[in-house]
Amino acid sequence: MYLEEVNQFKTIMLHVKKFLVSLLVLSFSLACFSQKYQLTNGKKFHKVKFELINNLMVIPVEVNGTELSFVLDSGVGTPILFNLSDQDSIQLNNVTEITINGLGEGDPINALKSTGNKVKLGNVQNLMQNIYVVMDAGINFSPNLGVPIHGIIGYDLFRDFVVDINYTNKSIKFYDPDSYTHRTAKNSRVLDLSVIRKKAYLNAHVLVKDDKEVPVKLLLDTGSSDAVWLFEDDQLKIPHKYYEDFLGKGLAGNIYGKRTKIHRLKISDFVLKDAKAAFPDMETFNSIMDFGGRNGSLGGEVLKRFNMVFDYGNRKLVLRKNANFNKMFTYNISGINLEHAGVRYVAERIADRNGVVHNNERTYGDVQIILQGATRLSLVPEIIVSGIRQGSPAHSAGLQEGDVILAVNGKRIYRYKLQEIMTMLNEKKHKKVKVLVERYNNNLLFSFVLKPLFD
Repeated sequence: MYLEEVNQFKTIMLHVKKFLVSLLVLSFSLACFSQKYQLTNGKKFHKVKFELINNLMVIPVEVNGTELSFVLDSGVGTPILFNLSDQDSIQLNNVTEITINGLGEGDPINALKSTGNKVKLGNVQNLMQNIYVVMDAGINFSPNLGVPIHGIIGYDLFRDFVVDINYTNKSIKFYDPDSYTHRTAKNSRVLDLSVIRKKAYLNAHVLVKDDKEVPVKLLLDTGSSDAVWLFEDDQLKIPHKYYEDFLGKGLAGNIYGKRTKIHRLKISDFVLKDAKAAFPDMETFNSIMDFGGRNGSLGGEVLKRFNMVFDYGNRKLVLRKNANFNKMFTYNISGINLEHAGVRYVAERIADRNGVVHNNERTYGDVQIILQGATRLSLVPEIIVSGIRQGSPAHSAGLQEGDVILAVNGKRIYRYKLQEIMTMLNEKKHKKVKVLVERYNNNLLFSFVLKPLFD
């Protein structure tokens, strides 16, 4: 009897083990399945419109029911949230504390890791998305772009779809890889991609000086507004003509380096002459232990010159040059960096003494008060000088960090977006620019001439 009971017990335990193994396999399968992005409603693709702001693609993303704005950043792995001060109602699931590294001159930063979040882009959704949350209020890209930016998202979308980016009409199509058929046009090129540690790379060639072309492996970084970054080494030497510059902001702080131009950037048989380039200070990359053999990165100012299809699954990139291809590369020749710094009121008279309204156009602001039908009081963004390059025309003219910009060449800047104001300040070489600023409650007018940087 005892042996019979033992055998029955062994049989029961065997079934229990098989059930547990099956349950574990099922749970693992469901976890893998649910952590991927999928198209809903039987769709084969979903189209998303984006704003192109300072060469960056800003897309609408819904996180646990809250609508946010994200930069589509092919250089980021797990999505990162920041600038949540005005989004106190957002729900984040299963939160733990972590430390993450990022580009910049600072130390690693404390963050939160949240799991099991529902992320949607229209008919594209992931029911179990992991998200990092950076709580440092100093990490905020919104002031530099002039619009609210709540986070960055990238690899998971590129991994799960064939991603067709059309910079011409500012749209992205996310295709189901199983039903997508490549249609290669005559003027397009198919390039090999390598995807390493959630980042995509392609091979190109650069001609830095009047020497031989140098083969380079470049990170594809849609989250960089710059053109091309190169890492100095024995073959990639910094040209004699350059200037020290602020290159951008990373999660760990500001990034500085040497700004210059190179004779040629060649991607397949697409050739960009006199391409804008930068050699970042390598201290910026102290947190990166292994570059994977890369020599730099390609950012939005180059990528926007193509319409492209990313196919991570087949390790392919399809490029087709668009109307931006032959546009001149832009430089900050004035030396002024701008950012939003809160809001201010401006008053405008919109009617004459007889009560006839002559000026009733909207300003670049949402809050407006009409006083006695004759004066409009508008709440508009305040634009300040956030940085100024030593020795630049604006610096030599006397402008200072912290100056509030009121007008450029007689145009009141509250009617314009931040990037439009930057264009006014850097529009044409040899042009005279007049800038009206407020400093310590005094209005001051400065003028300077935009001098070419490399002539």
